[in-house]
Amino acid sequence: MSYQLTIEPIGQTIEIGDDQTILDACMRAGVWLPHACCHGLCATCKVQVLDGEIEHGHASPFALMDFERDERKCLACCATAQSDITIEADVDEDVDARHFPVRDHTGRVKETIDLTPTIKGIFIELEGDGIEFQAGQYVNVHIPGENMPRAFSLADKPASRTLIELNVRRVPGGKGTGYLHEGLKSGDEIRLSGPFGRFFVRKSDSRPVILIAGGSGLSSPKSMLIDMLEEGEERAITLVYGARSRAELYYHELFLDLASRHAHFTYVPALSDEAAESPWSGFRGYVHDAAKAHFNGDFRGHKAYLCGPPVMIEAAIRTLMQGQLFERDIYTEKFLTSADGAEALAKSPLFRSI
Repeated sequence: MSYQLTIEPIGQTIEIGDDQTILDACMRAGVWLPHACCHGLCATCKVQVLDGEIEHGHASPFALMDFERDERKCLACCATAQSDITIEADVDEDVDARHFPVRDHTGRVKETIDLTPTIKGIFIELEGDGIEFQAGQYVNVHIPGENMPRAFSLADKPASRTLIELNVRRVPGGKGTGYLHEGLKSGDEIRLSGPFGRFFVRKSDSRPVILIAGGSGLSSPKSMLIDMLEEGEERAITLVYGARSRAELYYHELFLDLASRHAHFTYVPALSDEAAESPWSGFRGYVHDAAKAHFNGDFRGHKAYLCGPPVMIEAAIRTLMQGQLFERDIYTEKFLTSADGAEALAKSPLFRSI
């Protein structure tokens, strides 16, 4: 059985299955709704139900209060339709956004490589025409035996539609990353869906770009960087990438090579816990401190894109703001999972859109 879902204020009507979430129906129809965690935790996808009946699903009582339910609000990521419904959502169009309908994809693992002792590169050949995506977006990977998919950024350029790369950090005790690190091998079938996310370069804005990444958060900035360089982007681009040690700093040689061939691209690697006796001659310290040192604490006139652990993002935002770069010019990407629990609901006191 299916129902009709009307989205206001754009007035578009799409089909929604009786067991399909509002968010999934919209994304598969190419209609973008604000969202983040996709697990009913963060409240980013909160919408107003104007007409019809819905089932709230597993929405957290912290993300959707009882009085909000009484006011006929719901979380689009877990609410399902019980009749034809009409919702009102904060559909904020961006001139640089590209709207690719979410699709299910099947592929086979071409190869897996150890990028670092804790991060594995997984290269997947997709069936058919592959996946259309915007540099910075991510996919949900389905893990055998698990109900909840895992989100990973696409690490290669969008032009590589039938061969995609995922960078997966091993989470101690994590079933999903455990399987991808230890159970997955070349030739195995893998299922995923996407693209998801609103993390992308605002190409219509000609200001210089700062990419700040930590750990496996390098995936999206790597895709963005290669995409911009191959499109002939001429604005100044700076990648500030942080890891704990030289062993954890991956694609280092690639970025050195790109910097040597593109005068407008600057690469600033930083190691926060490298052995004092090592031959490392680059910056020693955290990635936000490396950015501050490189730009002399002045970030005015830039667009910044941050991807990595929440603690890194928080520190980087604080540093950028101290250097006179503010929310309208800072974009972030971080994933929230059900394992994050109530802590995932905490909002940055510095930056409301985290």
